[in-house]
Amino acid sequence: MTGYLKRLVSSLAAYQVADAVSKFIAVLLLPVYTRYIAPAGYGVVELLGNGVILISILVRLGMIESFLRFYFSDEDQRRRDALARRAIGFLLLTTTLASLALAAAAAPLSKVVLGHDDATTFRVAVLGLWAFTNLELAYALLRVEERLRAYATASLINVAITIASSVVLVVVFGDGARGLLLGNYGASTLVLFGLWWTMRRRLLTRHPGAERHGVLLRFGLPTVPAEASVYALSIIDRYYIYHHRTPALAGLYSLAVKLAGAVAFIVRAFQYAWPPLAYSVRDDAEAARLYGLVTTYYLLVSGLVVAGLALLGRWVLRLLAAAPYFGAYRALPWVALGWALYGLLVVFLVIAGRANVTTRNFPAALAGLVANVILILVLVPGLGIAGAGVALCGAYVVMIAVMHLLTRRAFAAAFEWRRLAQLTVVLGGMAAAGDLLLPTRGVVGFVTRAAVLAAMPLVLLGTGFAHRQEIEQARGLLARAAKRRAAREPAEEGA
Repeated sequence: MTGYLKRLVSSLAAYQVADAVSKFIAVLLLPVYTRYIAPAGYGVVELLGNGVILISILVRLGMIESFLRFYFSDEDQRRRDALARRAIGFLLLTTTLASLALAAAAAPLSKVVLGHDDATTFRVAVLGLWAFTNLELAYALLRVEERLRAYATASLINVAITIASSVVLVVVFGDGARGLLLGNYGASTLVLFGLWWTMRRRLLTRHPGAERHGVLLRFGLPTVPAEASVYALSIIDRYYIYHHRTPALAGLYSLAVKLAGAVAFIVRAFQYAWPPLAYSVRDDAEAARLYGLVTTYYLLVSGLVVAGLALLGRWVLRLLAAAPYFGAYRALPWVALGWALYGLLVVFLVIAGRANVTTRNFPAALAGLVANVILILVLVPGLGIAGAGVALCGAYVVMIAVMHLLTRRAFAAAFEWRRLAQLTVVLGGMAAAGDLLLPTRGVVGFVTRAAVLAAMPLVLLGTGFAHRQEIEQARGLLARAAKRRAAREPAEEGA
């Protein structure tokens, strides 16, 4: 079990490097972007950006999910290469056809999506659809082979080009929302071509024996409605706020989503690292224990970050954003919690994939989508963007509950229910109490809230959260670290 956890941690580190750097620099640039792009423009960026991901899920027809699943069903490297070649060729065809059709209809579609004619910005988003979808599969090939250094290098190059081009387009040329989109998707296009070039020999060499397209689609297609329904949660709230309230309010909500990136980059790294590892465990009993343990650790880490944003979100906004964006703090804790719940949903999606019952994903996703629509209509008129965040959390809770009911007989993961409940009570209770009772401004407010956050791990330890084996392993790690430090000191003194 420890070996699997080490593999997961090393994979998470590789997948987090680029995302962490990207989020860090994006946060540093927020004072710039929020001064050069009005809240309404920021709303346009997020609406189109999330639309790209939603349409991407539809046009790839589950091919990336099938590739991840079937790659581990065959040990022969030549047949694995044939599978990669087939999946990449199929996705290139579907994305090109879809992008050409969308680009041709950019003018009327931009009126539907944005409420005004902006065909040029819409076509930039279409470029993003093509590049993002194909790049996701290229990255997936690196992930299944656990080529962590190559993945981190490609991702960091993408980040560097994105940031440099976005700053030039937004600040120097004053291209606003369109410049931010073009900087992002132009960089993805360049990195995609680079990865294809490095993979050219494998992709151009024909090998027999790969799974037929029919087999891949039979596995992948049932995942599409579910995944699209899940991601529609990221579109419906912003589309509703953008069109039924104001684009500026949608911009505030979008900034809350951006600042919740502290949770989002954990979730994305988990989403990338977890499925290859989870599918590679052959023994079901061992997999059941691993799934339960990883779920506990994931919720511990993501829960602490969510609690930190709930307690200190106001100070984060005052530090990083221009004054017109300060109202985003109302949605920040809820959006962060929504991201954490989405990561938990990933566990259940992998369970369904392992048990080959992906058709059960859609009823759960549909239940969550319906719950989200109802909650948005009920909560947003009275609570504004905070209501949209609460609706998002409620939808994920419904979805996770239905997924658990539908998959528990197909594959029973050994969830640690006591520890999960303990995390919910301690982290959720302390964060809620601190936010309601402590000051919301000034040094006293910041220090007291930070003290509550720092006390959370101690309260968990004091209430018996950690297993004896975990405590012993932690002591062993500390002892080895102390020995290494002691061994270095004489050497440094001699030098």
